[in-house]
Amino acid sequence: MKKDNYNVIGVMSGTSLDGVDLAHIQFEIKNGKWAFEILECETISYTPDWISNLKAAVNYEKNQLTALNENYTKLLSSIIIDFIQKHKLENLDAVCSHGHTILHQPQNGFTLQIGNLPEIAKLTQQKVVCDFRVQDVQLGGQGAPLVPIGDHILFAEYDYCMNLGGFSNVSFEENNSRIAFDISAVNTVLNFYANLLGLDYDNKGQISKTGNCNTELLDELNALNFYQKKHPKSLGFEFVKEIIFPIIERYHISTEDKLRTYTEHISIQIALALPKKNGSMLTTGGGAYNEFLMERIQFHLPEMNIIIPSKKILEFKEALIFALLGVLKMREEINALHSVTGAKYDHSSGVIYDY
Repeated sequence: MKKDNYNVIGVMSGTSLDGVDLAHIQFEIKNGKWAFEILECETISYTPDWISNLKAAVNYEKNQLTALNENYTKLLSSIIIDFIQKHKLENLDAVCSHGHTILHQPQNGFTLQIGNLPEIAKLTQQKVVCDFRVQDVQLGGQGAPLVPIGDHILFAEYDYCMNLGGFSNVSFEENNSRIAFDISAVNTVLNFYANLLGLDYDNKGQISKTGNCNTELLDELNALNFYQKKHPKSLGFEFVKEIIFPIIERYHISTEDKLRTYTEHISIQIALALPKKNGSMLTTGGGAYNEFLMERIQFHLPEMNIIIPSKKILEFKEALIFALLGVLKMREEINALHSVTGAKYDHSSGVIYDY
């Protein structure tokens, strides 16, 4: 039964591995228009062991992945239970959880997000809506990005919605359809090189700023085939591991220079990806805190009004939108757009587990 109000939790874990984002959201729909309020929200960091496991999982055998999925489902359940208890949340309609992407190979008809096992509903004692990507891939789509329908419903006043997380992705309206695609790797690469310097990340891009841009490396990165492909298209960590890192590591330059060059690469690809170079661009995700990266994006898009929203939206927009995807699934309404993913048709993706 459809309602006018929903009280849900959105849960998201991104490829940048900074932790599990949880956001308590209240949605209201009036005359076909959605409104939202982000209430309590927080990010629960992974332990060093979990970060190591999640990084290594791209190379795991099937039995290792099965065990990891079971253990991660228990971990995610405990994080959700703690969040509910800490904030004394009651009368939830659902927990809407993305899980954590381990493998993403839509070209092979396969994507795996762990933490989406049916046990999660029993462990949390909540209705859980999850596993949003698999159905889309089965329908011939990329299974990503899924956030754009939320951009369309909740943030339609902006010409572009840009997310700078483990990867950059953008969504916008074109010919009365929502278009979206992944652009390039961002924090999956920047954080890796910051880690080599003993840091979790390059704070505000201060280290990148001290490096020199290597034009030969920059040209090689910019020439990659992926950037010439038409959308729909998406990226997984496999792209970083198999293509990006081997290219960068052929160059015997300082880590600072690698960070500087890759930051320039990100900003150039973002500018090239946008069909028009002016208007307004809502920018969210951890990369929006990288002041040097934002400075370089603005340099390559001088006529673009780049808008960084409130902290809650900046940090928890993906959790917010997966909460919306879960609500749309419960309403049996479309939450995945074939114009974005390339699936055979629009559909209502995800599974619902009752406890």
